[in-house]
Amino acid sequence: MYALILAGGKGERLRPLTDTLPKPMVPVCGKPILEHQVEWLKVGGVTDVVFLSGYQADAIQDHFRDGKDFGINAHYSVEDFPLGRGGAIKAGFPNIPSDEDTVAVLNGDVITEEPLDRLKAVHRERKSDNSSHMATIMVVPMVSPYGLVDIDPSDTIIGFREKVEMEHWINAGVYLFDRSIVDELPDLGDHETSTFPRLADVGQLAAVRSRKFWQSVDSFKDLREAEERIGNR
Repeated sequence: MYALILAGGKGERLRPLTDTLPKPMVPVCGKPILEHQVEWLKVGGVTDVVFLSGYQADAIQDHFRDGKDFGINAHYSVEDFPLGRGGAIKAGFPNIPSDEDTVAVLNGDVITEEPLDRLKAVHRERKSDNSSHMATIMVVPMVSPYGLVDIDPSDTIIGFREKVEMEHWINAGVYLFDRSIVDELPDLGDHETSTFPRLADVGQLAAVRSRKFWQSVDSFKDLREAEERIGNR
């Protein structure tokens, strides 16, 4: 199985770490985010990883080289100018052999403990029920960024709650794509604002709800939380 990882992020909020590294190469517990992702993908049966890079692309190639030291075959798709996430995915698809029907796709800044095998099972089931099914997206609960104050009818404060799970779900940046999706991807732009809404309109998109550990590393606070979780495994 092949995977595409969006690995060209600059990570402005993680400077100075990202002055010389793309965001997905920022270390978490001594290993780049990408290396954690590769380990997760391998458990799910992925043998080949295509790194979709741009900013500081050499740092990724210098680390993974041919991938053999990490138990994978590494491939690289380097953009000459920013294509947007959807454009980068489309540009990476020529690295996928024609007999690979399903491809894993990840944002390069997320770490999760949700098994890839669960996404694969849902994707297979959806594809079996609907041959035109194109994509399965992992979603996670939206957590309030603010602490909540509980108040009784008399306006007496009776408690405080942090990190409250809300009723909404958010895109976790972990996908399984049918290879036919390539025709729906933009040459330039973002798949989340173009491709996904079109697929949702015609019932070709499914969600896998996950409450397993998931962290998008966008800031130093996120980085600390990821290190706390991984360090306690």
